[in-house]
Amino acid sequence: MTARETAPPRPAKIAAQRFGRRAEWLAAALLRLKGYRILARDFRVPVGEIDVIARRGRTLAFVEVKARRGDGAAEALSGRQRRRIARAAEWYLRRCPDLGDLTVRFDVILIGRGRWPQHRQGAWRIDD
Repeated sequence: MTARETAPPRPAKIAAQRFGRRAEWLAAALLRLKGYRILARDFRVPVGEIDVIARRGRTLAFVEVKARRGDGAAEALSGRQRRRIARAAEWYLRRCPDLGDLTVRFDVILIGRGRWPQHRQGAWRIDD
């Protein structure tokens, strides 16, 4: 197999992707129960990606979902990831100028096995 050919995904990678998709689904469901309207899921642009974009009232939340089988979900969001999410949020706002007057917030939803999801509102700011 050459470097350009892709190997079939490993079973562990497939399981991790499924776990992540279920976590994102659970996060979106939690936000809906809290009164948010989901505007987008898995928003991807060249500069970054956002797991969930949700609105409640005058607040627009860009939500990163972190799922870990054990502890450590809270520590899994690096500064580099935060900057990529912020750049993707700026891209989204340029595409949807009618949302520009809303209060923007960056949230994290932490999901671990055997635990209730934790929604941390305002987990960071762009200038952090």
